[in-house]
Amino acid sequence: MTISVFPEKSKCLAKKYLFPAVYKLLEHKETGSGFTLLKAINSGIKNVDSSIGIYAGDSMSYNTFALIFDPAIREYHDFPEGKKHRSDISRIELANLDPEKRYIRSTRIRIARNLNNFDFPPHINLLFRRKLEKKVVSALKSLKGNFQGQYYSFKDYNSSKYSGSKKKLCFPKGDRFQDAAGINSDFPECRGVFKSFDKPLMVWVNEEDHLRVISLRLSADIAKVYNDVCMAVDKLSHHFDFAWHDTYGYLTSCPTNIGTSMRAGVHIQLKKLAQKRTILNDLVNSYNLQIRGTKGEKTRVENAVFDISNLQRLGISEYETIQNLHKGLESIIKTEKKL
Repeated sequence: MTISVFPEKSKCLAKKYLFPAVYKLLEHKETGSGFTLLKAINSGIKNVDSSIGIYAGDSMSYNTFALIFDPAIREYHDFPEGKKHRSDISRIELANLDPEKRYIRSTRIRIARNLNNFDFPPHINLLFRRKLEKKVVSALKSLKGNFQGQYYSFKDYNSSKYSGSKKKLCFPKGDRFQDAAGINSDFPECRGVFKSFDKPLMVWVNEEDHLRVISLRLSADIAKVYNDVCMAVDKLSHHFDFAWHDTYGYLTSCPTNIGTSMRAGVHIQLKKLAQKRTILNDLVNSYNLQIRGTKGEKTRVENAVFDISNLQRLGISEYETIQNLHKGLESIIKTEKKL
């Protein structure tokens, strides 16, 4: 039996594991910054179709509300009790799977990070959001060589300065799940995007997490994209102490992203496999990958262009993730050619 704060039709994991006895133990607890259980599960309460239904307001949330976070995380990530996540962002060398660009249109890899000693976006107030932005921009401006670039603050979001290409840099306000979690508070204040001059590197500041470091190339050279983003994260780690959990790895606002906090994927055109979706789904599942629509999650596939990316984030290292993605895509392309 679970408590009735969630909608009757809700099937989120937070509801599944928030038994009355657990609720009684946690309902009056707070983290050091004042984040509460009801704030953590508000998105799950407001959205009947939430899959996990809980967000972290700070790094302490994962310990303070462990009675609900732990079982939800273990089920969502298929992560056995007693196991510990490990990280490995060492450089990798891999063959280009599609040098002629017949199939893979682009490769995009992003890694999320949150800073210790700052509340996470669902809970941070405007004063500390402003302090965090200032600290991050200072570090980004210190990047040298090919990582040098410019920071675009969203404070002029609605002005003519942000028309055209600059407007495209802006990430949108969060969806209804993020809104209910508190992530959209004060938007677009203290949000912005850093864009490198010479490399296709971007850093989103104060979106769902403090930092989202993104590398995008219109090629199939997965290793190059991965090495770029990991090098950028490594350089930033000299300026910041990132939120880390001994069991769960890098901590994020949404527990679905903990561990590597990395999403690595490609846009790939598969005209033949688009007509053989069962075969494609079996290939994707066998390598623990996932399919999204052409324009991202909850969109349809257009012109047989699929967004295929890693499904695992917890219990697998970054290095292993890229190796697995490479093997999976190699198998998918071989199958497409045979058909």
